[in-house]
Amino acid sequence: MRHFIAILILMAAVLRVPAVAQNQNTGKRPFTFEDMMALQRIGGPQVSPDGKWVLFSAVRVDLQANKKTPHLWLVPVAGGEARQLTNDPAGEDRGRFSPDGRQVIFTSSRDGSSQIWLAGFDSGSGALSNPQKITSISTEADGGIWSPDGKNILFTSEVYFDCPDDACNKKRDEEHANSKVKAMIFTRLFYRHWSSYTHFKRTHLFVVPASGGVAKDITPGDHDVPPFSLGGQDLYAISPDSQEVAFTSNIDEVEAISTNNEVFLVPITGGTPKKISTSPGSDSTPLYSPDGRFIAWRMQKRPGYESDRFRLVVYDRKSGQINNLTENFDRWVGTMSWAPDSKSIYFTSEDKGEIPIYRISVDPAGAPQEITRGSNDDLVVTPDGKTLVFTRMSIQAPSEVFKLALGSKDAERLSHLNDAVLSQVSMQPVEPFWFTGAVGTKVEGLIVKPPAFDPQKKYPMKFLIHGGPQGMWGDEWSYRWNAELFAANGYIVVMINPRGSTSYGQAFIDGINGDWGGKPYEDLMKGLDYVEKSYPFVDKDRECALGASYGGYAINWILGHTNRFKCLVSHDGMFNTESAYGSTEELWFPEWEFKGTPWNNRELYRKWSPHLFATQFKTPTLVVHSQLDYRLDVSEGFQLFTTLQRLKVPSRMLYFPDEGHWVLKPLNSQLWYQTVNGWVDEHIKKHP
Repeated sequence: MRHFIAILILMAAVLRVPAVAQNQNTGKRPFTFEDMMALQRIGGPQVSPDGKWVLFSAVRVDLQANKKTPHLWLVPVAGGEARQLTNDPAGEDRGRFSPDGRQVIFTSSRDGSSQIWLAGFDSGSGALSNPQKITSISTEADGGIWSPDGKNILFTSEVYFDCPDDACNKKRDEEHANSKVKAMIFTRLFYRHWSSYTHFKRTHLFVVPASGGVAKDITPGDHDVPPFSLGGQDLYAISPDSQEVAFTSNIDEVEAISTNNEVFLVPITGGTPKKISTSPGSDSTPLYSPDGRFIAWRMQKRPGYESDRFRLVVYDRKSGQINNLTENFDRWVGTMSWAPDSKSIYFTSEDKGEIPIYRISVDPAGAPQEITRGSNDDLVVTPDGKTLVFTRMSIQAPSEVFKLALGSKDAERLSHLNDAVLSQVSMQPVEPFWFTGAVGTKVEGLIVKPPAFDPQKKYPMKFLIHGGPQGMWGDEWSYRWNAELFAANGYIVVMINPRGSTSYGQAFIDGINGDWGGKPYEDLMKGLDYVEKSYPFVDKDRECALGASYGGYAINWILGHTNRFKCLVSHDGMFNTESAYGSTEELWFPEWEFKGTPWNNRELYRKWSPHLFATQFKTPTLVVHSQLDYRLDVSEGFQLFTTLQRLKVPSRMLYFPDEGHWVLKPLNSQLWYQTVNGWVDEHIKKHP
């Protein structure tokens, strides 16, 4: 272990960009990992009821302490300086204005456990005052939202479904914590998910008076309300008259093979839920229209397919009719927000590497109209209906808060939290290109050049392959796979969106189903061919390919099918399709992608399994995998590394015992970038 740490320290010294490496034209220096950690991570903008303020959260990273802390910030809608509202060391998140604008709720662990807090808000000065804890539930609270009448707070908590009250939950937790036996007995699937084993609990929705008091579970039972989510819009909402709650839940018997989320209604006082969705695919993120007439949500048609097209539907609460607004719109509907007059909905949707904002009329239904381009999220409409507030990012900058006067296409930036850091570093914009992929299909790729780029020079290349596989590279910021950071020490970065990528229509997405190493692989290689022929500054003899998740699978497939790369990096990749089926938790994924189970469609599983091509492995490969990755079990990484070592292929493995599918802890992230970039340098820069 000490020898391993010594190697990493030496690697860090080699990787650090010298302070003198300045761009002679601008005086700026290359982007570093420390710069990236100094950037604040912005999200969740909320507009005050009087339309005067935007409340948002910003996460600050303390690299030395290895932690992230969110705080609430405020900026005037009219423009002006943003300021942090509190300085409590524990931080706070998810700020939400009360309907009258006089109070703000937020989530904080300032008393040692995550609870909902309430503070007074002075709209004149923009100040918070007298924070008080609203919830004191032993199982902790999160996700708070106000009822429109201001009387209640709806929140989530993870509880034992058969416990009648909080005392029972507290006792059960204490017994588990104090027990010397940590064994568990499973009786059904989904005994672990994403990065944790089951605690035999369920997420439920609770209601507590805004004045404080005992919280009531309004969604009891052996189902998660809402189901697990990796972020995005809330999966529940309260009706404008404050009498009803719409929520998302999956009640199918075998959750591990089901994507069939449904939308339900329940009185805010509790009662028997009523299912209102009808699609066999996923229905989620219900959102009431301001006038109370409709509920909008995102709907998928095909069961078992998490990457079916997300359509926007509206449910008429009086007639019960569901109207699909975007059946003829061949893109996924993302974040959405009602216009205050309830006549239209604004939503985001990926399109060719960007995430534009669209507007669609509801009654009568119209066609989506593009409002603005860019990579946008977190939509909010001001109460007067004249301005959109949202977050926007690019490959050169993380999210900041923007506003757009409706009728204009030019957005104005409201927050500037990261200007001080970004003004000191040199970055290049992303440049898209198109080429002909498999079977004559047009495919898009992106290229990022290094700082102080000189077209007369030859540069080594990092060839990035995204995960999903239903994902995309675009003009977007990433902390986990940051293209600017990969380019910073003198590399051309190339990113291809092969078949399976989102933002190019559902048929293009579906093109990867059952064909993982076929046409998508051909798209990647033809994209690389195009780059080598079209960009004379690319040194085709010094190329390394890197990928994670599906990208890791693609790297493993490349290992057995081409030797054109000088090195490879496989992060959390599938190596053995059959063993991956038995060790993953979300079984709907392989059963859809490989069209069944290994025992009823073994031929397809084996056709696309990288481990069966091991005799062709020759390229030096870095393997990265984490113990808590239950999406693609760590055994996939161990199998790959064992195979490479036995074949005497130059290889190394970076193992994280405390991470899941993503490397999230700041110091682990630092080690990840040092190790990955060091591996590429070792095989490219030292051996031109």
